[in-house]
Amino acid sequence: MERGERFDHPLIERYASQEMARLFSPRARHGAWRDLWIALARAEHELGFPVSKEQVDELVAHRDEFDWDRVAKYEKELRHDVMAHVHHYGDLCPRARPVIHLGATSCFVTDNGDLMQYRRALRVLEQRLVAVLGSLAGFAQQWRAQPCLGYTHFQVAQPVTVGKRACLWAQDFAFDLDEVRRICAWLPFRGVKGTTGTQATFLTLAAGDHAKVEELDRRVTAAMGFAKSVAVSGQTYTRKIDWTIHQVLSAIAQSASKFATDIRLLSHEGEIEEPSESKQIGSSAMAYKKNPMRSERVCSLARYVIETATTSAHTAATQWLERTLDDSAVRRIALPESFLAIDGILMLVENVAKGLVVYPKVIDKKLKEQLPFLATEEILMAGVAAGGDRQDLHERVRVHSRAAAYAVKAEGRDNPLLELIAGDPAFARIKDTLPSLLDSRRFVGRSAEQVDAFLRDEVSPRLAAGSSGEGLSSEIRV
Repeated sequence: MERGERFDHPLIERYASQEMARLFSPRARHGAWRDLWIALARAEHELGFPVSKEQVDELVAHRDEFDWDRVAKYEKELRHDVMAHVHHYGDLCPRARPVIHLGATSCFVTDNGDLMQYRRALRVLEQRLVAVLGSLAGFAQQWRAQPCLGYTHFQVAQPVTVGKRACLWAQDFAFDLDEVRRICAWLPFRGVKGTTGTQATFLTLAAGDHAKVEELDRRVTAAMGFAKSVAVSGQTYTRKIDWTIHQVLSAIAQSASKFATDIRLLSHEGEIEEPSESKQIGSSAMAYKKNPMRSERVCSLARYVIETATTSAHTAATQWLERTLDDSAVRRIALPESFLAIDGILMLVENVAKGLVVYPKVIDKKLKEQLPFLATEEILMAGVAAGGDRQDLHERVRVHSRAAAYAVKAEGRDNPLLELIAGDPAFARIKDTLPSLLDSRRFVGRSAEQVDAFLRDEVSPRLAAGSSGEGLSSEIRV
């Protein structure tokens, strides 16, 4: 079938990086299987099992040779993907053929191989999270003290700063980074456990020597770079591990969607925009439009990951006794696709965070429109300090505020609240100080100082603890 006549997966063609796509490629997956067969054979040879050094060497020599058409032919005949690869590897290694997969069950390569892929993919995401965190930190530092309207319920609230708001986004990603690192350090191997997890076949091969079987498990686990294997398993490792991995992917998606949604809202307000290309088209009909398309894409992909993560919960909940095969098909799809989607999401978030466009004049204008309302408590307290009656002044401020709100909303006028208060004889004693009470910096509290402390105490240590991901591609293709 020619290109253009088959389904091209959007995650591969449009969103994910080549690095992540390569991690879940057939060559990577089945290369991991061969590494496992080599490690098993080597450990069996070293421990006196019926495997020769020449057989191990032959497996190593042909490790990277694949005939995908031959594998497909075998699988069509055998209806078993692992045995198709065993037979193909055996064709390449005739002397080692009798000992390939010796004592193992299919999950020795499928489960262990999946764990190897997941850990590598998590490490890629760790680098991407570091890059996102660094980009947001730079933005927060640059705009640490720029006052802007704060919003609760998307209604005007006490002012914050642009940099302080960026720290809220960064904090979510920082927590995600912590969890990715924790899972990478914790992630166990399935190890060498046998058909139902009892290691019975390996015990037979070891002539009843339990210590030798335990050492076989340890050696293969260490050869694959894992600190430990699960203490017990059925035929598969517990699918709670998949759920743990999927949870952090969902968590990253949640953080990214929150960030991207905020950018979409601020874009509507005209305060901050995502970057765009000089020839980028926002609408095929409305030429003037400049849409937050990258942020929208983040939200779209994030929605997919959040929903897909539930498949791992259902799989963990419905495994029968030592195992059932209703996990296989969904795991082949849901976990790799979630990794690919998160990879694409984090590239988009980094791109947007690096190129955010801030419009201080729009921010200042919107802030000034609302400051008279936000400053009413300061005005009230100043009036009381000048000798006024608190209850009388409160009522006057309430009446003037209602009149000003009507003028703004119903008549489209500029906010007249300050003029109304200045013209009220009850506020005559503070009339000349009213403008100073509307300095926006009075209302942002410790926002700038919180940015400094957050970047120093929370972000910098996390960035110092890992690589920046500079070697990874971050091209946004569409």
